[in-house]
This record gives sequence, structure tokens and C-alpha cells, in this order.
Amino acid sequence: MKQPQREPSNHRDVGPSISVFFPCYNEQDNLTHITEQAVAVLEKLDVDFEVIIVDDGSRDETGRIADELAKRDSRIKAVHHDTNLGYGAALQSGFAAAEKELVFYTDGDGQFDIGEMPQLLGLIEEYDIVSCYRLNRQDSLMRKINGWCWTKLVCWLFGMKIRDIDCAFKLYKREIFDNIQLSSTGALIDTEILARSVGKGYTITQKGVHHYPRTAGEQTGANVRVVLRAFKELFKLYRRIRKRDS
Repeated sequence: MKQPQREPSNHRDVGPSISVFFPCYNEQDNLTHITEQAVAVLEKLDVDFEVIIVDDGSRDETGRIADELAKRDSRIKAVHHDTNLGYGAALQSGFAAAEKELVFYTDGDGQFDIGEMPQLLGLIEEYDIVSCYRLNRQDSLMRKINGWCWTKLVCWLFGMKIRDIDCAFKLYKREIFDNIQLSSTGALIDTEILARSVGKGYTITQKGVHHYPRTAGEQTGANVRVVLRAFKELFKLYRRIRKRDS
């Protein structure tokens, strides 16, 4: 999915403007809290900001709650998929909807504290991407092993040195998405973004952030179909990048 070109924003407050978004699938019990927390953190920064909720075809009340939050606060907007298109598609919609200089995303499951996001802003002054890694990851041993093996595999294939490729706590300069073309709609999306960005010469730094147990909702990343889809997309992406199709 090719990202639309945009005119640069002329608005700038004390710091850089920032878009924050959450990809969500069936997160009705987490959504209000994480959105209100994001607004509170951003207000303290005194920056021009927007909060975007990407509802990836949720079957619960996530979409309705997203619309209600957007109606109450003009700085919040909701993006909806009519059906569940996948994690990568949700991220692509979030990046496409983002209008500020910087774009940050974290998952809508409440396993990260967005209060740790401001510490990334100093790093983005020197680098194009801040890719975080989970400290004391709060997942099962099998998910940890699978995540470690996946990270090692994709870093070996694409010549990257990333500690936690799929950590959902990343900050980007938004202009990157005007210069790379993304195709992944599933779990490969983080790998594709970073691999294509490195290929374009963008710089990456890393930062540890705390990870917390999920208190509501259900995980979908370990679903067998999700995993198989990721491997299928991985080999397609590898062939494309080997052919210098970036």
C-alpha cells in the first residue's frame, strides 16, 4: 500500500508535532484508558498532537468507543476497517492517517506505558527511527522463544541489528512513509518498515521500555494463521528486496 504524499505542516509549538496511534482489534476494555492516558501525556509535553485509533474490524464495541472518544475531543480521530485486515494493514492505515512531523505507535492492549514515550523525543533529534525493545517481557516462555528466533532470522536475512523487531513501541519521522512503499498486511510489517528504511539510508537507534501483563482482551499474535502468513510474506519480501524493489 503506497502512502499518500502530503504537504509539510507549518504548525509548530514548543516541540515537534506528533501523531500517536493505536492499532486495535477487540480492545473495548482497554481503549478508553489508553486513549485518555495518551492525551494526558501529550498535553504535558505542550506540543501539537493528534491521537488516532485504528479499529481493525473489531467484533466488540471498540469501533463505537473509538467514535465516542473522537466526538468528545477534536484531537482524537477514529479510522475503521470494515473487516479484520490484519496487523500490518492496521499500521499502514495509522501511518497514512498521521499528519504530524513525528509518528508514534503502540498497541491498544495496554501492555506498554505511553508515559515512557517522551524520553524517545530526544533520540529522534539525532536519528530517524527509535525502535524500542521490551524489558522483562511479560509473555509466555514460548512466545519469548519464538520472538527471539524470529528477530534473529529477519535480522540475518536483511542485515539489521535490532534487539526486538516486533516491539510495538516505535517512533518515526513521518516523512519516511512518503519514501517507502509497504506491502505487508500481517505480522511482517515491522520487519518490512525497518528493512526498507535501512535500505533508504534512514538511521535507527534503540531504547528499552517496560512491558506489562495484558489485563483485558486476548492476544492474537500467536495464532497459527498469523504465524504462517508472516512467513509467507517474509519470503516474498526477501525476494523483492534482493531484487532492489524498494
